[in-house]
Amino acid sequence: MTFFKRFIALIGLALCMGGTFAQSYPNKPIKVIVGYAAGGAVDIVARTIGQSISGPLGQPVVVENKPGAGTNIAVKATITAEPDGYTLMMAANALAANMSLYQPAPFDAERDLVAVSLIGRVPVVIAANANAPFNNAKQLIDAAKGKPNSIAYGSPGNGSTPHMAIELFARAAGIDLQHIPYRGGSPAITDVIGGQLPLVAVNALEVLPHVKSGKLKVLAVLSPNRSSIFPDAPTIAESGFPGFEASVWYGLVAPAATPKPIVQKLYEEVQKALQTKEVRERMNAVGGEVVPGSAEMFTNLIRSERARYSKLVREANIQPD
Repeated sequence: MTFFKRFIALIGLALCMGGTFAQSYPNKPIKVIVGYAAGGAVDIVARTIGQSISGPLGQPVVVENKPGAGTNIAVKATITAEPDGYTLMMAANALAANMSLYQPAPFDAERDLVAVSLIGRVPVVIAANANAPFNNAKQLIDAAKGKPNSIAYGSPGNGSTPHMAIELFARAAGIDLQHIPYRGGSPAITDVIGGQLPLVAVNALEVLPHVKSGKLKVLAVLSPNRSSIFPDAPTIAESGFPGFEASVWYGLVAPAATPKPIVQKLYEEVQKALQTKEVRERMNAVGGEVVPGSAEMFTNLIRSERARYSKLVREANIQPD
């Protein structure tokens, strides 16, 4: 047999094996790794999607929380897992940011992982103490221009998605804000409510109960569309920055060598789940929206976000906690 014939035969065998894998997959529980503690937005999204696809797949989908090192622990656990479709990860913006934020780069997402499906996004919001002297983004910008670097904002930490979002916003607005990093969104919110600082940047879900109670007010949501949970809060585009967006996005990834038929099967089940009323309502409840689309769309998002964060980390000299 010539080399060419052997090559064609091997390709045919690989395709047959891939089809066999997909037909028998899954025959045991599937694990979804989350790089954050239980109860947060990423965890809620992972559990929502897991519950939705477990029925059609005929196997339980179990969420395993592995917080730490800015989600790098979870990413590495996913990369080194057996590429058989039984270990996935619910990734967020840190997947794109950490390749620049940590040096040397702890991983290469495009090389080490394969995108399964984009799930959705939740906007970052700029919220203020109820008694702060500004009620919208324009008033904040005017105040910041009057006294550069005098207005402080808290975030869940150096290099967190909200921190990056506000740095991008400040550069677009031509202002300087003082960043106060916290270890998580909750202590930052507590200090803003207590009056220790005027502003906080977090995802929409985290401030919801405090806005409802009147302790915080949302100045703007950093998304192209108004938030379902803050319908009266203007978007950053409506505040004078059309085209600007800074959302927390979520998507499923798997180890790079996971067979394509299995990736495709997972993708199809996730897409079906995103069309259901239950998943859409659950995403709306955490302040987000589902984003159906191809795996290629998710791959391109990771690539573009990686480039955007790389530029910001370099120019602003952002260091991880």
